[in-house]
Amino acid sequence: MLERGCIVRSKAGRDKDTYLVVVSVDGKNCYLCDGKKRPLERPKLKNSKHLAPTNWILNEEQLSTNKGLRQALKEFLEKSANQVGGD
Repeated sequence: MLERGCIVRSKAGRDKDTYLVVVSVDGKNCYLCDGKKRPLERPKLKNSKHLAPTNWILNEEQLSTNKGLRQALKEFLEKSANQVGGD
């Protein structure tokens, strides 16, 4: 289920296969940020059918700053890489 703080993977568009964080849900659309290309000041609007949710949900402290978003996404990517292709 898509909710505020959920890390999602984009399934379509020029940002396909990138991971973003849901900062707001508006009906069937979501506003997404990653803290770098898409900072909190200008979130991306994307239809929820083009998103694949993960099991990770960030807390409000991580969602409050762009730095917190970047660090949380980095941690998520490192842990998921270890699970998939770890030695």
